[in-house]
Amino acid sequence: MDRKVIIIGAGLAGCEAAAQCAKAGLSVELYEMKPKKFTPAHKYKGFAELVCSNSLKADRPDSAAGMLKEEMRRLGSVTMECAEKARVSAGGALAVDRERFSDLVTQKIRGFENITVIEEEVTEIPQGNVIIATGPLTSEGLAESIKELCGEYLYFHDAAAPIVTFESLDMEKAFFASRYGRGEADYINCPMDKEEYLRFYNALISAESAPLKEHDREHFSKDGFKVYEGCMPVEVLAKRGEDTLRFGPLKPVGLTDPRSGKRPYAVVQLRAENTQGSMYNLVGFQTNLKFGEQKRVFSLIPGLENAEFMRFGVMHRNTFIDSPRLLNEQFNMRTRPELFFAGQITGVEGYIESAASGIAAGINTVRLIDGKPPMVLPNTTMLGALSKYISSPYTENFQPMGCNMGILPDLGERIRDKKLKYARLSERGLEDLDMMIKELGL
Repeated sequence: MDRKVIIIGAGLAGCEAAAQCAKAGLSVELYEMKPKKFTPAHKYKGFAELVCSNSLKADRPDSAAGMLKEEMRRLGSVTMECAEKARVSAGGALAVDRERFSDLVTQKIRGFENITVIEEEVTEIPQGNVIIATGPLTSEGLAESIKELCGEYLYFHDAAAPIVTFESLDMEKAFFASRYGRGEADYINCPMDKEEYLRFYNALISAESAPLKEHDREHFSKDGFKVYEGCMPVEVLAKRGEDTLRFGPLKPVGLTDPRSGKRPYAVVQLRAENTQGSMYNLVGFQTNLKFGEQKRVFSLIPGLENAEFMRFGVMHRNTFIDSPRLLNEQFNMRTRPELFFAGQITGVEGYIESAASGIAAGINTVRLIDGKPPMVLPNTTMLGALSKYISSPYTENFQPMGCNMGILPDLGERIRDKKLKYARLSERGLEDLDMMIKELGL
């Protein structure tokens, strides 16, 4: 049996899959087109580059994201190992210094003697044992090859938020705090009164958007971008109604302006981008506005009047396959079992979800090559529930799914306290995962 695997893409999913295969003794060829070629959204030369945000979501064990992270740790996650070393303050969330995180993952993967990194673009699906982990921005050549194999693609659009320097912020108008006082006071909060909010809101909904790239125009409708709800451009969200932002990313609940001692009318939050705290991103401000318009409109936010923008927000196309029609819950194709997919191209949505799918694809590739039965994750685990969602043939109008407690099976008992219920769901899933790990000898 040939114990070799080809992995295409050194993002979060590809790196996790490569590590799992390498630890099992497989010979791994990891293809990555950077630094020779970059997608419109990628800028850094290292592996596992985080594009939209530097947050890996909540870290509490009684949250969906916290539960998934713990599952990943128990399965030997490279992402979790490196994220801990690159952590920056973010209240109850796990956020990282992007460049340090990427460097750590790159060093870890290149450190395996049986991983050969090949810096070339792949335009056709190779034969043999293959894991495609090219993400939502798969290059055109390979995308066409996948399209020929799969027969159908689905599209949506994703957007990234701008980043500003800390020293350019007016901290006499802004203040440090976390919502409801949870964790450290890691967020910078820019409070608005009603007049300030309406001035900002009206400027935002009338601002000019950037023109679509040629390859995106066919996926634009008169009703607006086909955007994923979890990464909605702030200007698109604002156009749904005057108070939409105040009940969304600008909600003031759980915060008190120390100057007035009262809850603001609206609040813009900023989160640290790096360990030094020299850069902050505007939370929930993914956008497709022209760069000049971003500077003009976002400078209306109190405290950001003289903000220095290190990166403006951008919008790009995300691509994913019709996984319920194509994949097993082990992330391999039903018609070609030795071909696996991992990451956002499968329809799992989010950094940790993508990384976790790479772990599953890697482990199952090893087991397939070694003639062992596949790893069937309990549906009580978050990763198991996600894998079943993306592979269920009963799913209609398939859209990307991030981790959430709603996809887990019921406990069989009614618990009114939501926090206690989520804690029980997490405990049950982790117990079932530990049992599976022991049975399979992972």
